[in-house]
Formats: sequence, structure tokens, C-alpha cells
Amino acid sequence: MSLVLLAFPVLLQLPWLPWLPVCVTPQTAPKKTQFGSLKDEDRIFTNLYGRHDWRLQGALRRGDWYKTKEILLKGVDWILGEIKASGLRGRGGAGFPTGLKWSFMNKPPDGRPKYLVVNADEGEPGTCKDREIMRHDPHKLLEGCLVAGRSMGARAAYIYIRGEFYNEASNLQVAVREAYEAGLLGGDACGSGYAFDVFVVRGAGAYICGEETALIESIEGKQGKPRLKPPFPADVGVFGCPTTVANVETVAVSPTICRRGGAWFASFGRERNSGTKLFNISGHVNSPCTVEEEMSVPLKELIEK
Repeated sequence: MSLVLLAFPVLLQLPWLPWLPVCVTPQTAPKKTQFGSLKDEDRIFTNLYGRHDWRLQGALRRGDWYKTKEILLKGVDWILGEIKASGLRGRGGAGFPTGLKWSFMNKPPDGRPKYLVVNADEGEPGTCKDREIMRHDPHKLLEGCLVAGRSMGARAAYIYIRGEFYNEASNLQVAVREAYEAGLLGGDACGSGYAFDVFVVRGAGAYICGEETALIESIEGKQGKPRLKPPFPADVGVFGCPTTVANVETVAVSPTICRRGGAWFASFGRERNSGTKLFNISGHVNSPCTVEEEMSVPLKELIEK
């Protein structure tokens, strides 16, 4: 006898349970919008293996910081519209619709500044995708902070990086300095008139600081312990101000989505599960690595290609 596990179990309306509702389970997977392997020209992270220069000049040659000023000048509504159209969901595990989450910050001003917090405290065993971004593509993350911050009217971004990631934190600090010197960050970011700062904060090795409110407590210089909710960070976050906490990969892909269009990003994967994604392949496999592929790629194909 075989046991079949369904995502949404079917409840039968039995005679002795007339009140029990009937739930119909979908028998087919969502329609696939793209077939075949992801082409190189469609990959967002083009220096994932560190084969090219990770500093500013190398990033510029790979297309980072291209027309960022135009993106910023298009305004909040346009950026959020592209992110929503892309179907991007949080790449940290929860999978909440990113455009909707970022739009929660656009409330009437109450005098408090808004902040973006990037959760780079990658402490789950076996996960290292965000580490590769910060080590080999730090400018992609910084540009993403600027675009994401603009979409929610944030004044600054705090990148909270795991304490053990020494080299990654060093690369980020160098990239931040380069961005300020080039006028890409600061009081007139990319010449757009929008003021935006980025700060790198190193953790101290506490696993619990991967939880968003414990992370916020740590940024404030307190012991990293989770807060009770509500209030949620969107209302009372870092330093008591409205805050959005986002994953490194989620933030880093936003400029490319804005440049190439939400419809382009949504063409990969399946409906309601679209876009590209970084996958860690480790364990007893022939080629342990981190790869970028479309969402919904079969596990067999991911391991064997």
C-alpha cells in the first residue's frame, strides 16, 4: 500500500459529518512558462565563481550601475510595479511577494526615517548562496540596496553580515567606499538627488540573529533576542523606525528586474513561482557548487547537469 501526501488534503463530506467542507486538491502543476536550461545571457549573477574583477570597474563592465539614475528618477510606483510584475518572492525562505512587502513601507510620513535592513546572517547549515554574492558581486548588492531603498523611501540600508564572513565583509566595505567615491551612494546617489547611505554591520556569531527582530536588536547594540510581535518591523523596526528586512539575493536582483522588465523575470519558472534562483548543491554529488537556474527546475536536472 502506498501513501500519497498532498499539499492540500481532500476532505470528504461524510454523512455523519455534514458540516465538514469539501476541499478539491489541484491535480496539475502550475503552467510552466519557460522550458530548457537557463541561458547565460539570462543569468543575473555573472561573477558567481569569482572569475572576474569584483571591484567597481569590473562591475561596471558587467553591466552593474547601468542607468541606475533613470531607474531612481522613474519613482516609487514604477519600481514597485516592475517588482510586482516580476512575481519576485523573498529568496530567504519565506517566499512572501516582494513587491507587496516593500509597498507596506509607503505610508503617510510621520517624521521618522525609514530603513532597509539586509539579512546577510547566513547561518543555516549548508547554505552559502548569499556569501557568494557578497564575495564576488558586492556592487550588485549595493545597487540593489539603492533601488530597493528608493522603492520604499528609505534613508539608509544596514547590511547585517554574519561575523564569520570576514572576507565577504571586507569586500563589501571596499565596494561601499568605491561607491561613495564614485558618487553612486551618498547625498546625491547617482546624481538623482536622492540621498541614500549604506552601512555594513558585522554580527558576532549568534545563530538566532538570523531572525529579523533579533537581527534588529543586534544592530542596535543589544543582545540578539527576538522581539514579540506585533509591532512588526514595518511599523517599529531598527531604532524604532519603519523597517523592511530583506534577503541578500532578493535585494540584489531588483536592479536587473527594473532594467530588463518584470515580464522578462516572470518568464522563467512557473506561474506563482517565477524567476531565477541561486541553488546550493552539496553533499555526495559529483560537482558541489552554487548555480543560478530558473525556479521550479527539477531536482534531478539540477544535480545532473
